[in-house]
Amino acid sequence: MSRVALPHDAKAGPTKPEVRAVLLSKLGLTDGDHFVEVGSCTGAVTIEAARQAGRVTAVERKESRLETTEKNLDANETSAEVDLRAAEAPEGLPEDADALFLGGSRNYEAVLDHAVETGVDRVIMNVSRLEVAGAATEAFRERGLLEDVVQFQVSHGYELAGATSFDSDNPVYMLIGSASGSEVAADGGQP
Repeated sequence: MSRVALPHDAKAGPTKPEVRAVLLSKLGLTDGDHFVEVGSCTGAVTIEAARQAGRVTAVERKESRLETTEKNLDANETSAEVDLRAAEAPEGLPEDADALFLGGSRNYEAVLDHAVETGVDRVIMNVSRLEVAGAATEAFRERGLLEDVVQFQVSHGYELAGATSFDSDNPVYMLIGSASGSEVAADGGQP
């Protein structure tokens, strides 16, 4: 599969490729799944999901970012039916999602409530700020969603004085859960 092309900028960083790889592994999407992304921004996750899931819904509150998602989606090869929605979640969220990803923390508690009410099978939220990670972990726990929390950090090498040194990206906290009552295995599949 080809790399994700993001020729259009959304004035906000996309979810990094390494983080998307872990996310997609944990989601375990199939062509029968309806994937929902809350906060599509550049469309990087939407594009990756549209290569695996049968249907994708991307919800973005900022019209300019939704336009960026659409342009970047058009610049990539995907196979899924994609529905782009300009809305502030939880408004605009479908009732039939199999997998839901929150790439940001705005209104996350209301989005988690929606996931519980509609029985979303796989719910994942990425967080980069420690305080938000703690609050979000508690919100997952209070709703009976929390199955795993993964913290990881990616570093990229660069040449320094004829040797290799590393620049580190911010750590990412990935909260993984389910509202359907079925567990998600550590590798993203069913246990």
